[in-house]
Amino acid sequence: MFKLFLLIHIISGIVCLVSGIFAMSARKKKGRHTTAGEIYHGFYVLVFISAIYMSITHWEESAYLFYIGVFSYALAILGYLAGKIRWKNWLNAHIGGMLGSYIGIVTATIVVNIPKVPVLNEIPVLIFWFLPTIIGTPFIIKTGNKYKPKKGTPTRGRFL
Repeated sequence: MFKLFLLIHIISGIVCLVSGIFAMSARKKKGRHTTAGEIYHGFYVLVFISAIYMSITHWEESAYLFYIGVFSYALAILGYLAGKIRWKNWLNAHIGGMLGSYIGIVTATIVVNIPKVPVLNEIPVLIFWFLPTIIGTPFIIKTGNKYKPKKGTPTRGRFL
């Protein structure tokens, strides 16, 4: 059963990494952006469920996977729901949640796989825990500023 969840986790993670790039690079309107975002969120659900299962069944080796999974999916669902419901300041929540969840999945991918990469496996793993956040946070800020509404401009219906 563990191997099945691992396979689902790996395939879903790859789909998230690819669809996330499509969503980020697409024009922010209905169409390619929203389709890629729906795929990203749907497969992130599978990543989350499989991460929780695998971490609980192999707690001693994989407890960290539980925490990354919960935190990252909380960001993904925040961003997803913000885009759907569009509450006050929804755009900041959407951008921060979706890009934050992407940073989470990149971090998990790197941390799990870096011990298998020659030369890089000699660098302290703690660096790889923080590197995606250090690189990704300026992108969240830049994107948030890019889509910041102008004073007096209603935000409803803008972006997506």
